[in-house]
Amino acid sequence: MKKRILTGITTTGTPHIGNYLGAIKPAIKMASEFDESFYFLADYHAIIKNSNSNEIGDSVKNVALAWIASGLDAEKSYFYRQSDVPEILELSWVLNCVTAKGLMNRSHAYKAATALNSKDEDKGISMGLFSYPVLMAADILMFDATHVPVGADQNQHIEMTRDIAARFNHTYKKSFELPEAIIESEKDVVLGIDGRKMSKSYGNIIPLLSTEKVLKKSIAKIVTNSLEPGEPKDIEGCSVYSLYSHFASKEELSELADDYKNGISWGDAKNKLFTVVNNELTPIRNRYEEFSSDSKYINDLLHEGATKTRVLAREKINSIRELIGIKTIS
Repeated sequence: MKKRILTGITTTGTPHIGNYLGAIKPAIKMASEFDESFYFLADYHAIIKNSNSNEIGDSVKNVALAWIASGLDAEKSYFYRQSDVPEILELSWVLNCVTAKGLMNRSHAYKAATALNSKDEDKGISMGLFSYPVLMAADILMFDATHVPVGADQNQHIEMTRDIAARFNHTYKKSFELPEAIIESEKDVVLGIDGRKMSKSYGNIIPLLSTEKVLKKSIAKIVTNSLEPGEPKDIEGCSVYSLYSHFASKEELSELADDYKNGISWGDAKNKLFTVVNNELTPIRNRYEEFSSDSKYINDLLHEGATKTRVLAREKINSIRELIGIKTIS
C-alpha cells in the first residue's frame, strides 16, 4: 500500500500565514516522506459558509496561488480543485447512505452551531454544515490517503472518516484504507492578532499574499499588554513571541527572549517580528506577483491536475459502484 498524504484548504477569504504555517508549508515539506501527495482546493466546502460567488471565485484563485508561490511542485504531486473531480461528490452520497445520523450529531462543528440557538436548535443549520464531515471523508477515502495533517480541533473528523470507512468495509467489502491523522502539536498552533488561533472566522488573520506595507500594518495590530519599555515581559502566551518562533532561527529566538527580559518595547518587538516574517514571505510574494496576472497558467495547472487525479477517482468510483450494485445489467 502506498503512503499517501492529503491536505486541503477551504477556499473562503484571504489565505493567511496560519494557512501557510499550519497546512501549506508542512504539507509540502512532508511530501518527500510519502510515495504520493495530494493537495486540493476545497471549494465545495466553501459554499457551506459563504454564498458570495465572487468571494469564492477570488479565494479559489488566491489559495491556488498560495500553494504555487509557496513552492508546490504540481508535476510531482496531485494538485486539483475539488469541484473538478465530480467523483468525490458521488462518493460523498454513497458514504452518506452508510453513515449513521448519530455520528453526525456528535460533530463538534454541528454541536457548536446548535448551541448558539435557544428555541430552535437547528435554526440556520444547513444540510451542508450538518453533513460536511461526510464530504470530508469522501475527499480522503477517494484516494486512499493514509495520512492527513490536521489541527487538534479537526482530529474528530479523521475519526469520523475512519468510522465511515469501517462501516462501508463491513457492509460490503474492504474498499477503503483507514487514514491516520498527523496532529498539529500545541506549539505549532498559529496565533492571530487577538491571541486566539488564527482564523478567517475570527477576523484575526495576517494575510499571506499582501504587500510589505499591509504585512507591517497587520503585525502592528497584534494585541499586547500595557507594559512600558524597560519593563520585563513574559514570552508565555505572547502572540508576538509565538509568531516569531515560527519564522526565526534558534539563535534569533533566544535573543528575543533576552530582549523580553530586558524590557524591549512592543513596537521594537513587532518590528523584529515583521523582519523575520517578511524575509520568508518576500520570495513567496514575488512568485505570487509573477503568476497572479496569468490566469491561463493557473487554469491550465488545475486542469492538468484534475485530469491526472480523475484517473484515480474513476477507478475508485467504478469499483465502489460495482460493490453497491450500480453496474451493467447482466
